[in-house]
Amino acid sequence: MQQDAASTLAYPQPQLFIDGQWLDTGSRKTEPVLNPATEAPLAQLPHATAQDLDNALQAAAQAFPLWRATAPAERSRILRKAADLLRERVDDVARTMTLEQGKPLREARLEVLASADTFDWYAEEGRRNYGRIVPGRSLQQRISVLHEPVGVCAAFAPWNFPSITPARKIAGALAAGCTLILKPAEETPATALALVKSLDDAGLPKGVLNAVFGVPSEVSSHLLDSPIVAKFSFTGSTAVGKLLAAQAARTLKRATLELGGHAPVIVCEDADVHKAAEILVAGKYRNAGQICIAPTRFYVHAACYEAFLDAFVQQVQQLRPGSGLDEQSTMGPLANPRRLVAMEQLIAEALQRGAKLHTGGQRMQGPGYFWQPTVLSEVSEEARLMNEEPFGPLALINRVASVDEAILRANRLPFGLAAYAFTQNSATRNQLARQLQTGMLGINTLSISMPEAPFGGVKESGWGSECGIEGLQAYCDVKLVSED
Repeated sequence: MQQDAASTLAYPQPQLFIDGQWLDTGSRKTEPVLNPATEAPLAQLPHATAQDLDNALQAAAQAFPLWRATAPAERSRILRKAADLLRERVDDVARTMTLEQGKPLREARLEVLASADTFDWYAEEGRRNYGRIVPGRSLQQRISVLHEPVGVCAAFAPWNFPSITPARKIAGALAAGCTLILKPAEETPATALALVKSLDDAGLPKGVLNAVFGVPSEVSSHLLDSPIVAKFSFTGSTAVGKLLAAQAARTLKRATLELGGHAPVIVCEDADVHKAAEILVAGKYRNAGQICIAPTRFYVHAACYEAFLDAFVQQVQQLRPGSGLDEQSTMGPLANPRRLVAMEQLIAEALQRGAKLHTGGQRMQGPGYFWQPTVLSEVSEEARLMNEEPFGPLALINRVASVDEAILRANRLPFGLAAYAFTQNSATRNQLARQLQTGMLGINTLSISMPEAPFGGVKESGWGSECGIEGLQAYCDVKLVSED
């Protein structure tokens, strides 16, 4: 990637990366990359042609035998070197992310560092991709179970976390010995390409990793229709995930899907409401609420409802939305105008159904896709907001009479990605852990995402997990070998 070093605010020109070569716009179709804080164009993003996609498929297929045969220790060395390069470049990559995605610079910096940690973890776990020996039916029989890379993979990453989400997909595939074609989000291309560049500079063989852009449906259809691709990973909406899964099912491609959520929060009678409010405000409005695991549906016990609501609203009113490059800003813009329209429509419909607005509720004046941090209470379960993921800076706070009622309402939706609860009672903790239908549960914490633990949902929130040993094994075939 080319970068103008003359300006600390320079935005690197996005390119395609195919078979070890950086490819510029040329005669390809392009689309603008916009700064969501100013609505100003940052660069023109080249779209891959059908020939580019075929070249990426062939490059990944040709590189697979060599990469599969590369010793895990060497694969580990390259991933670790890339992690080191990311840490060295963290300030530049974080600034790029803030320019194209909008989140505050400190949030962007932490995300880049988390991506480096993900590379490191998979680098080590890839060296321990153990099979096992199974006792035979006789002393002469030897039964072994092997984990082998599944082959060429495709990965589709979203715009809300343009570094950590591609990092999980890249690191899992490469550590297992697979080759990969990555399609990052067109809204946030340069951050993902910074990860690709770190691996290229670390000595990754050509063709092992390729990065392409284009009209999402056209790129995904081209890649998933190809017999070369053995598995794909997608992070995004449940609706799109279902379409991709249906297409991939025609050729029985393996899939990892991290889809939509609508995370419930249960605040129990014995919770420290002020501490819970502090933790939850920080988590709810991080990345302007554009997080698949963001706490959104709050079910608060009647005994502490008023105290919690007051504490929560007071802290929300202290937030300072603004450009992510402004050190005083605590919340950046929404990523695109589509989110502004969605917020406006969802909030209006909830208010018509009797919800109470405590703060926010409107688009902020001036340029950029800024929405006021918003709190609603007494939101009807029939409101669209209680049934559709808002994906914005919006908390929905309702009163419940018991933990049992809160669990029933939390489990009501077909989603099950993340859930949270605040309680000091050990029996209640056990009840929540047993009865909440979710892939991830945080009790007195929102910290549920780390490289060493599986990240994924249940029900319509996805198939499988990324990170943890589960994330590595998702890129492996299991082979039984029986010898006598």
